[in-house]
Amino acid sequence: MKKTGAQILMECLAKEKVEVVFGLPGGQILFTFDAMYHAPFKFILTRHEQGAAHMADGYARATGKPGVCIVTSGPGATNLVTGLATAYMDSIPMIAITGQVATSLIGNDAFQEADITGITRPVTKHNFLVKDVRDLARTVKEAFYIATSGRPGPVLIDFPSDVQKAETEFVYPTQADIRSYRPTVKGHPGQIKKAADMINKAEKPVLYIGGGVIISDAHTQILQLAEKAQLPVIWTLMGIGAFPTKHDLALGMVGMHGTYSANHATQKSDLIIAVGARFDDRVTGRVDKFAPGAKVIHIDIDPTSISKNVNVDIPIVGDAREILDELVKHVAKKTKLTVWHKQIETWKKDFPLTYKKDNQLRPQYVIEQIDEVTKGKAIITTEVGQNQMWSTQFFRYQRPRQFISSGGLGTMGFGFPAAIGAKLACPDAIVFDIAGDGSIQMNIQELATAVHNKIPVKIAILNNGYLGMVRQWQQLFYGKRYSGTVLDGNPDFVKLAESYGAVGIRVTKKSEVKAALLKAIKIDKPVILDFRVVPEENVFPFVPPGAALEELLQGVA
Repeated sequence: MKKTGAQILMECLAKEKVEVVFGLPGGQILFTFDAMYHAPFKFILTRHEQGAAHMADGYARATGKPGVCIVTSGPGATNLVTGLATAYMDSIPMIAITGQVATSLIGNDAFQEADITGITRPVTKHNFLVKDVRDLARTVKEAFYIATSGRPGPVLIDFPSDVQKAETEFVYPTQADIRSYRPTVKGHPGQIKKAADMINKAEKPVLYIGGGVIISDAHTQILQLAEKAQLPVIWTLMGIGAFPTKHDLALGMVGMHGTYSANHATQKSDLIIAVGARFDDRVTGRVDKFAPGAKVIHIDIDPTSISKNVNVDIPIVGDAREILDELVKHVAKKTKLTVWHKQIETWKKDFPLTYKKDNQLRPQYVIEQIDEVTKGKAIITTEVGQNQMWSTQFFRYQRPRQFISSGGLGTMGFGFPAAIGAKLACPDAIVFDIAGDGSIQMNIQELATAVHNKIPVKIAILNNGYLGMVRQWQQLFYGKRYSGTVLDGNPDFVKLAESYGAVGIRVTKKSEVKAALLKAIKIDKPVILDFRVVPEENVFPFVPPGAALEELLQGVA
């Protein structure tokens, strides 16, 4: 029996075991939405296409499975671009399906036509324009394979309306076979042995881990390597949760808002073992002064990331888990605490993460209390800015996929829809979006999505009346000229929550924080907690732009 392209797409998604799809209909995708009426998966109607992309992204980060979103052509498709770029920068597997005008009209400036494959080429791992229904099933199979293999990323399928209606026999391929795409998985044995030898001889090593460790599920191997070779561990923003925060070998996040011990250990090290990290500029600071005495081992599945920003002495291309399984066999077991370990312990003791402890309501205290009342088990999503950095510093993460945030692109408005996606992926988890009063308003319309679908996420707004991180830079580097960062005219977030059918709780005193959090967790609805925090609190430590890692500003705001 022949099936329409729209029906074939539904069958393909079912074959790929898709559980939830996010999106918004429109004229050029209506035939597919009609076919989706009886689809075996759950569909979540969002209130904006960007929200759909971020929800699919949050679902993917929480599970490791590809998130899926479907929208219409033209403005519907272009509204996905920020979400695609966010996923692309952080190597998140995602499938975006966009309606398109009929193939006979493509290129004629038809109503709601946009060259979405051209527009998204720089921010997708790959994209397809399906012109023949007979190619559809193979295209979907290839899209899922590309999105989830090698270095993951978003893949877009542009789906013209006439192809949605056309009919053909449905045969779904058992596997994707793309001759030009063969990611390397196994690491080179000789390079692995060289790396082990270098680790065994190092006196001041540092194990530097990124999001690739989480993507490859290599956290167990990282723990084994660190403990066997007694390697101090630092991590990137995307690597949070890949190593237990409370472990004795944990130094914390490295970089612009990294810990004193992580930054100084990096700069004084004689060997950096980088796993699934790409030496981003927020990590390295001034590149020509980065870790001047260190040799570098770099393990990454993406060969283009190696020696891209920092010169590497031993490159190993492949899957982190596969390589670490072999590397652990060759490194020597160490038990003795060295001068290096004692120096690091001194840094950790003398320069801990801290803030002013008084009776004022400070954002760091709010995050510490979220950690305490959830026993450190909540999934935390964040927006971008000060709220994001405080969330990295004052919540003690215990496992991978517990921290969900926009790293590479730094997308304000990401955290709330991502929290919805994460909660659908992990319905038994407590999910908090830690937000600023600026960023939460960028996708606040998704409160309707959360309320309608009974998705009880909790939103902790650190309400300081500013675009906080930009204001901090203006305070430190621009003579306190707060140009465009004062948020006059903020809504009453409690009333706003209530207008959507959610619950709003306002907190103005430090003594009210714990009770408010406990109350919010018990409420089986979306809850906005409006924390009126100290307005001009700053994030410290802070490496100024253009400075070396060890030139970080310490301070208590």
